[in-house]
Amino acid sequence: MIEVVASMARGPVFLAGEVMECLITFTNPMSHLSTSASSEMLAWASAQIHCQFHASESRVALPAQGTKQDVQAESDTVLIPSRGERGQCMLDTPPKILFCDLRLDPGESKTYSYSEVVPVDGPPSFRGQAVKYVYKLTIGCQRVNSPIKLLRVPFRVLVLQGMPELPFTQDEEVSPSNPFLEEEEGSRRDARPLERALDMLMVTTSRRCPHMFNITNMRGKVAKFCIFKTIYRLGEDIIGTFNFSEGDIPCLQYSVSLQSEEEIQQEYQRRPGQAVSVTGHGRHLESCLHTASSHFSLPIPLNVTPGFSTDIVILRWRLHFEFVTAREPMEPPTVLQNQSEVTVWTGAEHVDVDTFSWDLPIKVLPTNPALASYVSQFTGTNSITI
Repeated sequence: MIEVVASMARGPVFLAGEVMECLITFTNPMSHLSTSASSEMLAWASAQIHCQFHASESRVALPAQGTKQDVQAESDTVLIPSRGERGQCMLDTPPKILFCDLRLDPGESKTYSYSEVVPVDGPPSFRGQAVKYVYKLTIGCQRVNSPIKLLRVPFRVLVLQGMPELPFTQDEEVSPSNPFLEEEEGSRRDARPLERALDMLMVTTSRRCPHMFNITNMRGKVAKFCIFKTIYRLGEDIIGTFNFSEGDIPCLQYSVSLQSEEEIQQEYQRRPGQAVSVTGHGRHLESCLHTASSHFSLPIPLNVTPGFSTDIVILRWRLHFEFVTAREPMEPPTVLQNQSEVTVWTGAEHVDVDTFSWDLPIKVLPTNPALASYVSQFTGTNSITI
């Protein structure tokens, strides 16, 4: 038997356009001291990136496709990375041959390095209520006259959409080089696209410009709301403040929810006017009667998908506000200036209230993939025995 272990060098999260590297080790675990030890032989091995697309039949109407036979003969040497997978293979990279005719003596192992640019024209990794996009690295191995064995390593892809320009431009030819630091310069050039993208993310999400909103209902002004920006990275905190002292209507309670909206494009909707799927990712609730000012802080999880758009689905982000206001003015408790005894203020038992809601669109962008790797559900490592 031969053990095959695939391990991604820098974690399981990548930005579209950066180079993914994976070390693939083939080992013959039999010790040379064993009486039955013998050399093991593999005919070939190759690796390939592919993206699987799966849609809910009750929500998405996809064009009819011809029937495909997912059959692979035992002697077939063609790698089909999506064999046995659910959904459709909507994107794949050309396969790269790792080796041909590999012989491993007892206790011997060999490691091969696979590198490939994560496609920039694909969707991000996404597991929604109606649509799923899943990326995997598939390594195919085959013994002579034996069926192909597949080792899959799932990973996550973040995509930059809506940025001023593509971050992955090839301008290394005009940059100065140092002939005495060839290896260092080479590695630095490989890292430039990622560094350029991260710089653009930092510049875009660091701009602060206070946005002021007057919160009102049919009875009058409730509060003034301030948020310092509307573009965020994954992992950032959304901070906002309320000023109720300028309001005419007493506010008893407010809540702020971070929500994503998954909308199927009109031509792919199963039913006309199909509702948008809303998912909550955090909520702040506070009672604020007789409160002059208040604030909230909502963290954006690192494991969610930034906003994006494809031909089939659109993912947007928003802050959802809900307010509970009193219909009549409510007098605050009075405390005498020289009062020595402790008094307890008791609120009204019955209050006629109104409720209303408001949605504020925001933009959520990716973050450093190394940071997102810490909370990824994937390990970046997988193994099989063939």
